[in-house]
Amino acid sequence: MNATDHTPADLLRSALAADPARPLVTFYDDATGERVELSVATFANWVAKTANLLQGDLAAAPGDRLALLLPAHWQTAVWLLACSSVGVVAEVGGDPAAADLVVSGPDTLEAARACSGERVALALRPLGGRFPQPPDGFTDYAVEVPGQGDRFAPYAPVDPHAPALTVAGLGLTAAELVERARADAAGRGLGPGSRMLSGLPYDTWEGLSYGLYAPLATGGSVVLCRHLDRLDEGRLAERRTSERVTATAP
Repeated sequence: MNATDHTPADLLRSALAADPARPLVTFYDDATGERVELSVATFANWVAKTANLLQGDLAAAPGDRLALLLPAHWQTAVWLLACSSVGVVAEVGGDPAAADLVVSGPDTLEAARACSGERVALALRPLGGRFPQPPDGFTDYAVEVPGQGDRFAPYAPVDPHAPALTVAGLGLTAAELVERARADAAGRGLGPGSRMLSGLPYDTWEGLSYGLYAPLATGGSVVLCRHLDRLDEGRLAERRTSERVTATAP
């Protein structure tokens, strides 16, 4: 990664320029048996489409606050990078009533209705599937995102020193986020080609860092596991081997 990368979106652009074909996010849901692997190029395409949806259809602008009510999931990672691309503040587990817009999974729809702004719902079904019946009052992400553009350009440059992320009471600018991610990566010995396995939820900085930002900041990748506690030690060891894991969080 480049020393001139000051936002998560910068990190993704550098990763795309360096090796677009390498894996970036490999996601497992051990409650459903789902496995999804996204290369840097595929992940960046999802981010571009989501950022276009956010900036265009949802009229989000730099400084707007987005309550992100999603679990650790590959689509959550996409939304985090899309927010960074636009300059929107991602408030993980934030209060929908105090946010400008909300992005919700299927289990938090009632809480998300407190948002008076735009509401987006994700079914979190395998392969990014849509809701069988769209929830009333919400935009179905899986319906709207495929038609968005594959390239994204922000209407205004993103300020790396503006607020970018809030999680568990911690607020970070984009530049602070990148700095912390690099420090976390160094502390765990992550570097180019590293494979971090994380079963941590996305509701803390540690979960976000090891489950996305630290691998991204150093040219590595993440094996992001939801419901990892359903694996016994033998199956977990098999996964570490098959996914060529080099580090595990926590």
